[in-house]
Amino acid sequence: MLQIGTGEYQEGPTGVTVFRFGKKVLGAVDVRGGAPGTVNTDYLRLGYERPELDAVVLSGGSSYGLECTTAVASALKDDNIRNGLWDNVALSVGAIIYDFGERRLNEVYPDKKLAQAAFQAARPGKFPLGAHGAGRFTRSGGFFGCAAYSGQGGAFRQIGEIKLATFVVANPAGVVTNRDGEIVAGYLDPNWPKLLKTTDLLAALPASHKHGWNGVPEGGDNKNTTISLVVTNQKLNCVELQRLAVQVHTSMARAIQPFATIGDGDVLYAVSTGEVVGEQESGVAPSIFGGMNVGDLAAIASELMWDAILASVPEQPRAAEPLQSEPPQANELLAFAGSYYFSPFVTLQIFIKDNRLFALATGERAVYAIGKEDPVELKPAIAGQFMVPGRYPLTFKFDGPDCLIVNPGHWQQIGTRDPDS
Repeated sequence: MLQIGTGEYQEGPTGVTVFRFGKKVLGAVDVRGGAPGTVNTDYLRLGYERPELDAVVLSGGSSYGLECTTAVASALKDDNIRNGLWDNVALSVGAIIYDFGERRLNEVYPDKKLAQAAFQAARPGKFPLGAHGAGRFTRSGGFFGCAAYSGQGGAFRQIGEIKLATFVVANPAGVVTNRDGEIVAGYLDPNWPKLLKTTDLLAALPASHKHGWNGVPEGGDNKNTTISLVVTNQKLNCVELQRLAVQVHTSMARAIQPFATIGDGDVLYAVSTGEVVGEQESGVAPSIFGGMNVGDLAAIASELMWDAILASVPEQPRAAEPLQSEPPQANELLAFAGSYYFSPFVTLQIFIKDNRLFALATGERAVYAIGKEDPVELKPAIAGQFMVPGRYPLTFKFDGPDCLIVNPGHWQQIGTRDPDS
């Protein structure tokens, strides 16, 4: 029985998603991206027919999150589910996504403790969509400079006794695209052509990839990844399972455009739990074990994966509205001034000049649209909130430790005010 557990560090935010099986299962892997980060994928490529796989682990934290995969294996050992005998050693495989860089203001990463907590919390039938687990701080669309928030998604279908489930953690450079060719999520520049579709962006390359094409906004880092899993209870051999992985992974280029770029670490795992052989359909080439034709199985799974990718996109945060009434006076603005510490390399200085509030990054790194050289004026919005150039407001909180929130909601970054500032 497939059980799923998620763990998150809200301080990041970042997280991990663990898929554990109640028995050893047969696994395959297909790697497409130009910058993959994986554990134990080479073993799956050897094509052994004996089921060996215990768990699939998808994690944030870039290379530092890889320890989550081995942590799940040691949890299986510590819980006496597996032991040290050569034919009973735990096997977990996993892949990571890059969720650092300019998207968040710290470098918290999923570790062994978080992965083992997610492993212990795994339950059947529940998979949170959007900004959860390994999809806690993912983005899509950075290739065209219109990066929006993404997450993890899933889809399920049952045909007779045969079950198919697809899962994805979407952090691609390309834009998520629906079946009508429309961009599902992205902060599109207002100067871009109206009714813009993904094909329009692709047709305009390389101009649409660069600054200056009808006002393309500033792009982000070029480290992106989509990691995914397809699970079926139909019994397949290694060749069939590998073909399922390849076909489904190839199909994802419809939902994510462009797909598998040099900066993506795209990896797909395919699993057969082997409970169902099924009846052979007349006139249709079945699996070697009977049941559904593997081509049909993969085609259905490909559509499910598209559904999973669409389901991964959470509701996007909205920009604050400017204040219509009289702006705060200088004496009122004093309450917000100070030095706000986000991490050892990110500090934001808030100060008053000419009866207006300004922000300047004074640490090693910028704070989104607020750089280190030119102060940015903060425009008042609702009480305790100011607009900054870009998409997100700054929100000041004084009901506990004085703090400043950037990117409110699922993706908030919190800076604490220096009491001496």
